[in-house]
Amino acid sequence: MAKFKIIVSDPETGKSQSIEVEESQAVPLIGRKLGEVIDGAAVKLSGYKLKITGGSDKDGFPIRPNIHGGVRVGAILSEGVGFHPSNKGERKRKTLRGNVITDSIVQVNMKVVEKPKGKKAAKPEAETAPAKETAEEAQ
Repeated sequence: MAKFKIIVSDPETGKSQSIEVEESQAVPLIGRKLGEVIDGAAVKLSGYKLKITGGSDKDGFPIRPNIHGGVRVGAILSEGVGFHPSNKGERKRKTLRGNVITDSIVQVNMKVVEKPKGKKAAKPEAETAPAKETAEEAQ
């Protein structure tokens, strides 16, 4: 069955977190396309709205938004996801994955579009520095 590593990024804070979903929790993601906005409850983040932005399959091939379906193809690229040319006009054939999430996808990248209303974001507690000891406490 499907097992996904979900990377959820928050553009406001610049932080991301990794969530692993397996079996029945992964089913709501199968068949979704890049760019779709989903409910965060599907990935253990209730109240959030998440947008699917990318990912990669079991062999590390990236998902490209302009390749339709869940297939793996060899496409000639000149720029964009999966290829960064070193010279002007350079083109190269690269293996890529289509824009639909299937069982063979391992990592799915998402970003937060909407946070839950009424809840404050959980902030890690700051460590307080110990107060300076006075001469009386030291004795």
